[in-house]
Order: sequence, then structure tokens, then C-alpha cells
Amino acid sequence: MKRFSQAIDIICKYQGFNEKAYPDLSTGGQPYSIGFGTQFYPDGTPVAAGQMCTRTKATQYLKHELKCIDNDLDTINLHLDESMRAALISFIHSIGWESFLYGELIDAIGNEDWPTLALEMSRWIFDQDYKVIGNLIDRRREEIRLFLSEVDNNLWSSTEVLLTAFRKYSAAPQQVRAIRALEENMNPYILAEFANSFDIAQEDSQVVFWENLGIENYCTQYFVEPVEDGEWS
Repeated sequence: MKRFSQAIDIICKYQGFNEKAYPDLSTGGQPYSIGFGTQFYPDGTPVAAGQMCTRTKATQYLKHELKCIDNDLDTINLHLDESMRAALISFIHSIGWESFLYGELIDAIGNEDWPTLALEMSRWIFDQDYKVIGNLIDRRREEIRLFLSEVDNNLWSSTEVLLTAFRKYSAAPQQVRAIRALEENMNPYILAEFANSFDIAQEDSQVVFWENLGIENYCTQYFVEPVEDGEWS
């Protein structure tokens, strides 16, 4: 089915394939994962350390998991088109059914509140140590765009990392270093477009303009006479 093929494409792209079972990063042990993130085989047996699988088997396990998610979605009677369903299947495979079920997304879908839905999905970009992961930013963007593809292609699907950073900015040294590092690594044309759209130079440019005119022109413009020592009278 189309919904599975679209979901599989996203999952395989971002999850990656592991032929050998690997431990959970937070516990160093269980639950173990294998293939494209499988933690339980179709018969319910948990994946164990040292187990191996082929890519073909991993794809079979993945399809079984997506079918289970698809069946679970049927139980909550959401009105979803194929693209929405595919996006949610991929998203739920990433965050887990309970996280989806007890979050804000179901209400947003029911109310057709697409901006809220995009915002809620975009928040799932952190690892177990609450560090932002670039791979998850890309995945959330793709899932959001797929979900909204038959609703409104113009709806914003940003993960709002920068907006969150701006809101929390306090000029702490590590924040300043992070901003400078971002600027140094950013495409200069994108940086220029951002600066112009944000209008960050509006006030500073006026100061530079008057400084370039010189103090007497500045004074004359505002009908203020400069004093001999350069201070304002």
C-alpha cells in the first residue's frame, strides 16, 4: 500500500539498517534493536544481544510493525488521507504509540489545527540526553511536509529551533559561542537573506550613517551646536 511505502522510505532513510542487534543508548542493554529499529519480533519475542538479521528480514519485521500501527490508528477514528496516515505511521514508529496517544496531536488532527500539529510534531527532535539531533530535525520536516501535502503546501513545517533559541537567549557565553559558530558555518547568501528579512541592521545602520557624515553634519541636522571639547552642549 502507498501509505506503507511512503512510511518505509522515511524510516529506512533516517533509521538506517543494522544487521546486528544493538543496545539501548540510555541503558546500555535492553531493549535491543535490530534491522530498522525492531525491538520485538512478529511473534512478540524481544530482540536479544548478539542476534543478526538480513535486510530482507528487517524489512519484513518493519512491515509487520507498520501494520500494527496502522491497525491502532483505525481504533481512534481519525479522518486521514493517505499522506497523513503515512506521515503518522513513520512518526509513531519513531516516538512510540503511547507518546502519540497521550500527546496533543490527536486533538490537533480532530480540530484540523494544522499549525499546532506541525508545531507538536516538530518538538520531537531530542535524544535521551535532551540534545537536538540533526537527523531528527530532517525527519520531522519530511513527516510534517508529507502530512500537510494534501492540505496546504504553504503551511510552515519548521522545527522552530532558532525561535526557541531566540526566546531563551540571555547572552550567556556558551550561547554567544553557539551563535557565532552557526554564523561561521552558514551559507552567506542564506545569512544575508535572513539578516535582511529580520531587519537586524535598521537601528545600527542609522548610527553608522550619521557617524559617516561627521559630527558637525550630525549636529547641523539636529540644530545642535557642537562645543569645543566635542561634548554636547
